[in-house]
Amino acid sequence: MIGLTSLITEYPPMPPKFNRRRAEFVLVKIDEILAWEQRKETERDTKFVELGRFLCEVRAGQYWRLESLKCFDEFLQRRFPESRRKAYYLMSIHENLPPQARKQLKEVGWAKGIELVKLARRDKQNFDCATWLHKARQMPKEDFKKEVERELTGRETEPWEIVYFKVYESQIPVVEKAIETAALMLGTDRSRGYCLEMICADFLAGANLDNGDPETLLFSMTKFFRFLHEEQRQAFLEGVTEKAL
Repeated sequence: MIGLTSLITEYPPMPPKFNRRRAEFVLVKIDEILAWEQRKETERDTKFVELGRFLCEVRAGQYWRLESLKCFDEFLQRRFPESRRKAYYLMSIHENLPPQARKQLKEVGWAKGIELVKLARRDKQNFDCATWLHKARQMPKEDFKKEVERELTGRETEPWEIVYFKVYESQIPVVEKAIETAALMLGTDRSRGYCLEMICADFLAGANLDNGDPETLLFSMTKFFRFLHEEQRQAFLEGVTEKAL
């Protein structure tokens, strides 16, 4: 707990001066945008850019205190009961994209804006805004997402799909803990899908060690091999070769 206790200070920073009038205005605007429906796609994207800006202001000015809430996260729970992730996406667009990109977001959509944020975070002042905005306007959403992934990782991405399955409320803590543990082992930059694959491969390997399906065991071990870094793969192959001899 050294890392956490070192953050405790005898003189915590003072909260920002509370501007009640501005807080009332911003909270009303947020509720208006969230209640707003049945508009054109371009109008919705423009509104979402504005929403991201207001949410950042609520966090910075602690406007959630107007509603006697304990923290900003509790404020988001009220406004985004199904998922707070979208709120943080919109805030990241406001915080990371240059004004030019935010103004043109209605032309490309906020979903592509999230992909632009990934590049802006990496490149910072060197972010080639004009080039990537042009690509965002010209390419379909999925193709643009693959293009950004290729730029960030340097490799082609394989086809993917979203898989849905029901999880009972009592099961969620176990699932989340398993994925969190896998992320700590594999690196927090790994996707949740990647972590879930690791968990499943580990289960299959253990289930087929004794009198199991050798094909399934081979499949699991192949998956594990893919998780290794290049030097670890080489060491593994050398060890297997020595034992075979």
